[in-house]
Amino acid sequence: MTEELTDLERVVYDFIKKYGEVLTTNLPSKMMGVIPSLESKGQIEVYKRRTTPWSSKKKKFVRIKEA
Repeated sequence: MTEELTDLERVVYDFIKKYGEVLTTNLPSKMMGVIPSLESKGQIEVYKRRTTPWSSKKKKFVRIKEA
């Protein structure tokens, strides 16, 4: 499933896989540009959720899609 990834996409995929779910703002800036291509290939999913129960703001997270 991950055979068609470029070298940079593979690095970002492994980074996200290592940490589970990652806040998008915690990704290094060079890795941020690869997120849309990984999402379009179906490798990761981007979703929003609350980080604290009393806040109405949601933040973006990424995680590996389960097979």
